Amino acid sequence: MTQLDTPAPSAAPVRPDTTDAWWRDAVIYQIYPRSFADANGDGIGDLPGITAHLRHVADLGVDAVWLSPFYTSPMADAGYDVADYRDIDPLFGSLADADALIAEANRLDLKVIVDLVPNHTSDEHAWFQAALTAGPGSPERARFLFRDGRGPDGAEPPNNWKSVFGGPGWTRITEPDGTPGQWYLHLFDRKQPDLDWSNPEVRAEFLDVLRFWLDRGVAGFRVDVAHGLVKADGLPDWEGEHGLLDGTEAPMWDQDGVHAVYRDWRAVLDEYPGDRVLVAESWAPTLARLANYIRPDEMHTAFNFDFLETHWLAPELRTSITDSLAATAAVGAPTTWVLSNHDVVRHPTRLALPQVGKRPNGIRSVDPQPDEELGLRRGRAATLMMLALPGSAYVYQGEELGLPEHTTLPDGARQDPTYFRNGGEVAGRDGCRVPIPWIADAPAFGFNTTGQAWLPQPESFRRYAVDQQSGVAGSTLEMYRSALRLRKELRIGRGDLTWIDGADTVAFTTTAPGGTLTVLANLGASPVPVPEGKVLIASGELVDGQVPTDVTVWVLS
Repeated sequence: MTQLDTPAPSAAPVRPDTTDAWWRDAVIYQIYPRSFADANGDGIGDLPGITAHLRHVADLGVDAVWLSPFYTSPMADAGYDVADYRDIDPLFGSLADADALIAEANRLDLKVIVDLVPNHTSDEHAWFQAALTAGPGSPERARFLFRDGRGPDGAEPPNNWKSVFGGPGWTRITEPDGTPGQWYLHLFDRKQPDLDWSNPEVRAEFLDVLRFWLDRGVAGFRVDVAHGLVKADGLPDWEGEHGLLDGTEAPMWDQDGVHAVYRDWRAVLDEYPGDRVLVAESWAPTLARLANYIRPDEMHTAFNFDFLETHWLAPELRTSITDSLAATAAVGAPTTWVLSNHDVVRHPTRLALPQVGKRPNGIRSVDPQPDEELGLRRGRAATLMMLALPGSAYVYQGEELGLPEHTTLPDGARQDPTYFRNGGEVAGRDGCRVPIPWIADAPAFGFNTTGQAWLPQPESFRRYAVDQQSGVAGSTLEMYRSALRLRKELRIGRGDLTWIDGADTVAFTTTAPGGTLTVLANLGASPVPVPEGKVLIASGELVDGQVPTDVTVWVLS
């Protein structure tokens, strides 16, 4: 396999001026379709359900929605195993439903970003089915990473790579004549064969897929596993860990050759009006490596997972924010902040855990249970801190309700392949994917009218329902609405950050077009004075002119 050519970007690439582009300070709301709203009552969320509830999203004050995959899929990995990139899975609706959703979003002044999964397809994709029947050495197999096995009879995998979900990263097939055959690489589930991005046919196919959805009016793409497309020449063994983020030398991640792909993609998006956007899900090993994905002629923004992974400790947060802003500024891009998504423990729960070591991949009923009240308090404070930072930000469905992780989900209900490929020892991601609550006293808390839900909702979700918080002063939902309104009015995402000293605080001023804002998050054990000025919003009650522990306040100078 030959690495893709990776010429350095030109010093002054000829691109549209993005100085005032919407995505530089946008807040984008992530919708996980199967868990947002279910219009037909089968227990799985769908596109008509999303369309019917878009007013809720618009009323939050966000700029766009990002939809996790809705493509035709056998759902081995909840839709991240795509069988047809140009059609909608019947579980979610139809292309007509997608068009209706985009039209309604546009009517509500919301842009639509769709997920794109280019590292792998489903094993039920027409290309992979053709590869199975075509035989070794065929053009059909050259679209994927088929290899002969090691050992005299080829019975050993081609290398020692493992799956991110656990278990081996290779599966051996049976050839058309019935004999044991070649192996194919799958860095995720065995039903997700990796594509070979050194193949020009693969590259051309995805350029066409981009145009298909851009022509339907989407505003851009969130790119799944953006750092994983290109593998090191020769597919060498790797003795390190095999997670998404495992060092600068891992041969399956963050190879320089991937950047040629995104330069091609950027050229396609630049053909279209309206500042279309590419968003990288890149678990790059350093912030400097992450910045490579958002150089002027590549992607526009990239999720800041360094910030997401940082503990609720003031010195660590200040370092992450400082280093993040410096890394993205070096390439002229905004920083993109995120606290929760469909792959990680929800932040109101995560921040209630001991703030040491790596975060868990899910929480089970047999694990120590986090303090729900403490988690909500810290989650609200973290949100207000994040939304005051310069750049863009993402909100994961349900976090505007303060929704915690479902930490007591019955193991028998789990569907994440991570759980099964690790023999049940790793909980996986189901706990953050449970259908969200809309109406406290309705079936399935208003997710649908039948009471069915593909993952069971805990009784505790009742008190977080939209109808229990809407219009209620001090509720998490109203805090989000107020913060997002203020952020937009003052154009806080366009601000310049200056740190204020404080050992146990994350405190800064941000000079934005709408005024100078002082932000103080108190992570210490003792209250600290409220900064001078007009208090605009706080994540918790201020007491006698003091900011209590685990509370963030915004003050207009």
